[in-house]
Amino acid sequence: MVVLAKPPALDQISLLRSPEPGAANFAGVPAVDLSSPDAALAVMDACERFGFFKIVNHGVPLDVVDRLEAESVRFFASPQAEKDASGPANPFGYGNKRIGRNGDMGWLEYILLAVDHASVSKASPVPSSSLLDAINECVGAMRGLAKSVLEAVAEGLGVAPRDALSRMVTDAASDQVFRVNHYPPCPLLQLLPDSCSVTGFGEHTDPQLVSVLRSNGTAGLQVALHDGRWVPVPPDRDAFIVIVGDSLQVLTNGRLKSVRHRVVANSFKPRVSMIYFAGPAPAQWIAPLPQLLGHGEQSLYRDFTWGDYKKAAYRSRLGDNRLAPFHI
Repeated sequence: MVVLAKPPALDQISLLRSPEPGAANFAGVPAVDLSSPDAALAVMDACERFGFFKIVNHGVPLDVVDRLEAESVRFFASPQAEKDASGPANPFGYGNKRIGRNGDMGWLEYILLAVDHASVSKASPVPSSSLLDAINECVGAMRGLAKSVLEAVAEGLGVAPRDALSRMVTDAASDQVFRVNHYPPCPLLQLLPDSCSVTGFGEHTDPQLVSVLRSNGTAGLQVALHDGRWVPVPPDRDAFIVIVGDSLQVLTNGRLKSVRHRVVANSFKPRVSMIYFAGPAPAQWIAPLPQLLGHGEQSLYRDFTWGDYKKAAYRSRLGDNRLAPFHI
């Protein structure tokens, strides 16, 4: 057996086996139009079958996301010393390759920011006013999409009132996070066999209720279907991707399941993505909604607050099953 040594720059970054060739043409990503009369049914079907979907005809002006993409590209192209002045991420600020505090590494750089209500927290380090303005405009739009999705989920589940879920993430005390990731081209990929990929962002589930993601036209996002198969998600600059998080899994007593996903590096093209994470207030109890528990049905999870779960998430590695300690 021949063992291929990693190039030095990849010493601490994991290599991945590429998805099976048949998965390369995966075209099953469900598309949901939130303005459709059947939006709630479409959202529920997508969440139950896949744990993710894309929003089309979303009503967000493309110049909003294009502006943020341009400002982000400008920031990430600036001298390293200028970027480092906005970090290191602990957890908020600029980060480079190191993801969190527990040893996870990826071929990326990023800005991680806290959000107060509908704008970036004043405590979060943002390098320029033009980037801050672009982020805040995008936060408002993506937050609105998250609200609409959670209202559609409540309607699809038959839960009243319609804002039973969305108010958890629109409350003034809600714990929201916004992230901009930049995956530069990775020419070292050309030294590896075709069956190998380089980790951009390692596999994980998101701990919040839902995440809303938008990326440029570069491929890289991969999702694990419920049967365990990894499939690439074709890039679509005109759509937003919604991903079910751990908290929504618990709130629905496992009816909706959070989905594992990851990003792989590209050898030639940079990838820029922006992600809004919709989380509840730290004191919010995360437990199955009573309306969803049938007669005699028990919760699959022990109760916990979002603050408890967030602390546990920060202590874990990306690939850990964070919900496992809370299973009954």
